[in-house]
Formats: sequence, structure tokens, C-alpha cells
Amino acid sequence: MIEIKNLDFGYKSQPVFKNISLCFEKGNIYGLLGENGVGKTSLLKLISGLQKPAAGTCEVDGIAPFNRYPETLQKIFFISEDFAIPDNTPINNVRELGVFYPNYDEKLFLELCEELEVDPKRKYGELSFGQQKKCLIATALSLNTDYLLLDEPTNGLDIPSKTLFRQVITKHATENRTIIISTHQVKDVENLIDPIIILDHDEVLLKASFREITDKLYFDYGMDEAPEALYSEMIPGGYVSVTRNPNHYDSRISIEVLFNTVMKNKETIKQIFG
Repeated sequence: MIEIKNLDFGYKSQPVFKNISLCFEKGNIYGLLGENGVGKTSLLKLISGLQKPAAGTCEVDGIAPFNRYPETLQKIFFISEDFAIPDNTPINNVRELGVFYPNYDEKLFLELCEELEVDPKRKYGELSFGQQKKCLIATALSLNTDYLLLDEPTNGLDIPSKTLFRQVITKHATENRTIIISTHQVKDVENLIDPIIILDHDEVLLKASFREITDKLYFDYGMDEAPEALYSEMIPGGYVSVTRNPNHYDSRISIEVLFNTVMKNKETIKQIFG
């Protein structure tokens, strides 16, 4: 489990987090959402041990990752949005990494490359950005870490590749693995992520599963705006409106609309889900 308690973090004079608390349990694919600059990438760096909290704690299975203990770091793999291109082939690169990860599975890596339609024997520099990204995703999954952190993983992928990405993540998600996907491209992962976490400056606005969201909010797709809506958005053929759901009716979540609802009703949402 990843546990964050009363955490403060910032860059010089710019605070990012103030007294936030969160936990990430195994067996889930978390969607980490928020506007630019709220600290999504910083949070992933704190979890992976690349940054140190100014106050409070960030622990992975009870150990602070910033302590850089090998037995903790071998449980975590982080793909940054602005990853460096290895001067190597993907197969040689993953072999070098695999030395540090006891559960590395080369057979799985080659199977993933085939599923993702990339050649692991070509140098990274010869591959397109999307192919590089797919090789890194294959690398991450083949290392078989307990915690997989993905920052904007679908950026640079074409539409068929986004489908392949969803397929391999779903296929290789297990009850012993925690996957955190930080993204702005919510439609790319709409049927993949659950629970959802929405960050704001200095606070967590929402952390809830799809079941909890649909139990408390109703997404009404109709010709007209619902008069009691917390938020309404025009769509082809009418509107989608989000209202309170006292009768616990089932509805289909739109994550983009959910995000906009939360951002327009911060205090109300915290009360509803508090």
C-alpha cells in the first residue's frame, strides 16, 4: 500500500501540496486527474522516491521511498511523460534494468512487444515517439513491479495504439499490483481507471470509486438542462447534467463531465463525498 499522510511539498517559494493525505491500495488502476500545475507529476515523483516531502510522510509498504532502499525501489517503476531516450535497443535496455528487478520476465517483454506491434531489436532512436512509448510500457509491465506509475501514457499514441495500451494494461492488472495513471486524456482511459482521484492546489477534491460516484451523483443525458444540476454541458442532441442522486439511480459516468462538475463545485463535492 502507498500511504501519504499530512504531506507538504513545494519548489523553493512555490508550494504544491499542503497537508494532503491519500492512500493507494493494491489491485486498483487509479486515475489521477487535475489541472496543469496542481502536482500530479510531483506526486508520482514523491511516490517513486525522486522527491522528498517537506513535511509529513510518503511510504510504500511502510518505507519512505526517498530513503532509496533497493528492496523498496525494486517494487516501483515510473514512466515519466518526458522520458529520456535510451541509447540502446529496447531488448538490451530491459535486460539491463531487469538485473535490478527480481520479477523481471523477458518472455513477457517479448510477448508484450508483439502485442503492441513494436520491434524490440531496433534502437530507440530509430523508433517513432509512439513506438518508444509502447516499448517503455512493455518494459514496465515485464518488470512485474508492485507499483506502476504512468504519467500521460497515451500521449504520442495513435488511436489503434491507445486501444492496444488499454488491452495490455487490463490484461496485466492483478490484485497484487497498483497502477496509477496521471492523465489529461481522460477519454483514452475512461473504461480503464477506477477509482478516480482529482487534485486541486493544496488539496484532494475527490477520491472515489465509480460505484461511489454513481451512488451519489446522477448523470442525466437529455434534451434539456436539468434545473437542479450542479453542472450541465451541451452534447450532440442535448445536454448531460450532473445532479445529486438521493434515490441512488444508476447512470453512465462521463469522466470529463465529472471533472468539470468537481472543479465548478469544490466545496459541495467535498460535502457530498466527505
